[in-house]
Amino acid sequence: MYVTIRVILYGMLCFLPHNTTNSNRATFGYQENNLVHLSSGSEFEQFREQFNDDGRIFGFLRVTAGDELSKRSKFILITWVGENVSPLKRAKAGTDKALVKQVIQSIATEIMTSDLADIDLDFIMDEVKKAGGANYGTGVRN
Repeated sequence: MYVTIRVILYGMLCFLPHNTTNSNRATFGYQENNLVHLSSGSEFEQFREQFNDDGRIFGFLRVTAGDELSKRSKFILITWVGENVSPLKRAKAGTDKALVKQVIQSIATEIMTSDLADIDLDFIMDEVKKAGGANYGTGVRN
């Protein structure tokens, strides 16, 4: 399983840190017992639709954060375990998350949730700002 996760995630996510594509999100989930790529693209609503009560999903999102002097790409890992997922599968998702984090190492914020309200761009951006530490802007707000 480790080799499969490593190959899939590296192959599908190596484009995310680069601004040469329009893709800024990707989701991975399970088919039978294998972790597979579910979707990628640029629409946040399509990203959000992937999360459901029966799913175990790893979502990766690239956002632009920073103050008016310095804008940077930040990467978010969302681990979703739906309310209807069995305890055994919940535990497996936790184990697989550790493997996922070995492959994708430049994560600014990590969110583990089963509440769709947490898959909200404003909430995610607030979490990125909190994780970013000091904000040395000029004081002019957008």
